[in-house]
This record gives sequence, structure tokens and C-alpha cells, in this order.
Amino acid sequence: MPDRPGNDKEVALITGANQGIGLQIAKELAARGLTVLVGSRNLERGLAAAETIDGDAHAVQLDVTDAASIAAAASRIRNEFGRLDVLINNAAISSTSMRPDMTMEEYTRTTRPSVVSLDEVRAVWETNVFGVLAVYQAMLPLLREAPHARIVNVSSGLGSLTANSDPNSPFRPIFGPVYPASKTALNAMTVAMAIELESTGIRVNAVTPGYTKTNLNNYTGTETVEEGAAEAVRVALLGPDGPTGTFTHAKLGRLPW
Repeated sequence: MPDRPGNDKEVALITGANQGIGLQIAKELAARGLTVLVGSRNLERGLAAAETIDGDAHAVQLDVTDAASIAAAASRIRNEFGRLDVLINNAAISSTSMRPDMTMEEYTRTTRPSVVSLDEVRAVWETNVFGVLAVYQAMLPLLREAPHARIVNVSSGLGSLTANSDPNSPFRPIFGPVYPASKTALNAMTVAMAIELESTGIRVNAVTPGYTKTNLNNYTGTETVEEGAAEAVRVALLGPDGPTGTFTHAKLGRLPW
């Protein structure tokens, strides 16, 4: 186990970092000299992921839907690392009911507002929305102590109300109450957090990875994890004069809420 980081070494926590975009973000931040905390529901998977990272990486058991797990993670970070400079809320799920043999069109039909299972909505929102808020609340005391902390919420362009209000938007047909609307709610949380913290200097921004090839979409995405992680990494490394309350994509720039 590496020594406790010195006061000049920034610490970044990434939730859901044992695979996919989260793991790639962790790798890139570690390569830039940060201590990275690989948040993972399953500690063994987190430990295995941390072993693949070239740099100062540590697995942290963190289930964003479990209050005790979140509290334990916050306590460990304070006691073992003494600081937190970057929080990247990356953990997310797309569904609990989509079967491997289902097409996106079939799943979309089962999640229209008129027929969607409320249990499905609650389960996805529990991770994608309430989990983010719970982690934010637990980690904020540490972030407030950092010289210029940053919070990055990994959202999705699917959640843009402006885009989905455009009849020509290619993703409009799949907008619904489960995953897409959970990202709309996450965007709202981002704005609320940014407003709360605007006088503190803590930067809060949302990013979209784009349609990235990950477990979240059964690896049907068209972008690599490196491309998907790029914007989160950029925003996580913003200086104290960087923007707050924005929603951005690596290639498309600033997106409408």
C-alpha cells in the first residue's frame, strides 16, 4: 500500500470505476499524477481494477444506493487520505429489466410513460439521481476543505430537454422516464449543486461521454472508452478559474440543458 499522499497531491474519487468509462477516467487521472480512488460496489472487482492502473490507485468499496457504504467510504477517505479534491459521479445503470435478447425499440416500448413499471423507474433513479445526491452530501465536507475542488457528474445527451423537444432530434424517439429522464434529473441536480456552491469556488459541471461502447449499452456504442472519458478528465482538471454549471461534450462543446 503506497504511503498516504502528501498535502500537495490531489485525490480524486470516481464512482463506478471498476470498469468502462469510470476505469478509463481513473487511469487517465492517475497518469496525470493524481491519487485515484476506484469506487466499486464489489470491493474485489475494485481491487482488480486498481491493479490495472499505472499510478497511485486504491479501491474503495462504495455502493451509491447504500447509505452505510457511502458513509464508510467518506470516513475512510478522510482517515486514510486526508483530503478529496475531485469527485466524479460516474456510477449509473441503464435498466433492470432489459433482457439481452431485447432490441432498444422493444425496451423503449415497455418504458413509455403510460406503461413503464414504477419499480423500474425507482431502481434506475436510485442509482443515477439519488445515489449522486447521497454521495455529494457525504463527500462535500471533504471537498469544502480542498483548495479548489471540482465535481463532475457524468450525464448523457439523452437527458437534454432542449434536444428532445426538437422533432428532428435522432434520439427523441427513445426519450422516456427511465434512463433518459434520470439524466435530465441529474442535470437539474448539477445546476442546483453549482448554485449552492458558486460562492465557494467549488466547480460543478455535467459531461456527456457520447455513445460509448460499455457494459451500460451491451457494448453497442460507437465511441471508445478513451473518447468517452475525455471530457470528464478535462473538466476534472479545470483550474480555479474554470466554468461551473455547464453541460459539455468533448467534440460538441457546450450542450443545451
